[in-house]
Amino acid sequence: MKLLVLGGTQFLGRHVVEAALARRCDVTIFTRGRTPVPFGAAVERRAGNRDPDIAPGLGALAEGAWDAVIDTSGYLPRCVGGSARLLEERASHYLFVSSLSAYADNSVAGQDENARVAPLSDPASEDIETNYGALKAACEQQVLSAFEGRATIVRPGLIVGPHDPTDRFAYWVARFLHPEMLGQRGVDAVVPAPPSRRVQFIDARDLAEWMLDLAAARISGTFNACSPPGHWSFGILVDALERLQRTGGPAVAPAWIPDATLLAHGVLPWTELPLWLPESDPSTAGFMSFSCGKAMGHGLTFRALERTLADTADWLTKRDNTHAWRRVLAATKEDALLQAS
Repeated sequence: MKLLVLGGTQFLGRHVVEAALARRCDVTIFTRGRTPVPFGAAVERRAGNRDPDIAPGLGALAEGAWDAVIDTSGYLPRCVGGSARLLEERASHYLFVSSLSAYADNSVAGQDENARVAPLSDPASEDIETNYGALKAACEQQVLSAFEGRATIVRPGLIVGPHDPTDRFAYWVARFLHPEMLGQRGVDAVVPAPPSRRVQFIDARDLAEWMLDLAAARISGTFNACSPPGHWSFGILVDALERLQRTGGPAVAPAWIPDATLLAHGVLPWTELPLWLPESDPSTAGFMSFSCGKAMGHGLTFRALERTLADTADWLTKRDNTHAWRRVLAATKEDALLQAS
């Protein structure tokens, strides 16, 4: 397959390129040129900007033809529309990575791909932080318009694994397996109760391999891409982390803290304690229970949780953690919670 990846040097895009090269694909990446290319001469690199209004814009993509485009870096409909229209006559298929956040109502459990997506209250808005989900939904429409019948929309949940720059999943890996990375911490780790609380995520490598399968087979349609509802819980996650703890290292143990206590101490859901959404918030009651049956019917599989955890732990020992952990639960705040519990 002759493949164009929009992105390709950081998280999901990097895994897509690595998997594509392992399949002997002919890979071109389009990036801003700010991040070192980890693939050397194995890929063709073209530099530019997703925003056609910011020089050099999309000029580097003016020539060339590809079997498939995988877009891992589209957030604004104006920019995604620009690349889709530029490539519609020179690419056979376009796969766009959207998000489960594109859905309008996160209070409903079990939603599939037919659920209503979020509208943009202001069609001119480009405020990604405020309107992330609605903007992703609008990006989808740009792709579907340019590649009618030749487009795949993938809506992942939380993407995890090595090279994740967000610290969301890696926080839990570090807290139990590398607590020294998080400063002076005790052996008790604050975890949101109850252990049965559902969590959904997907290893970036499983997602990358599956997306390549879809692109190679030119399978069109929209797919939720996450673990099945109830497949994992906080209890399962913590149990797996405890099994992986180093022999002779600190025996970190979970301290299960109820929502009310966490909220009373001002803990920020999802940010300070990643994966945590209070059960008292009805607006997010269904966010960890999306249906992924359609994707599984088209070949999506999931590696063992312990493998994802172990690989993430190994990667954390190799990356530069100087600027990491700035938004997660601070040691002093965790200590105060433990003292109050």
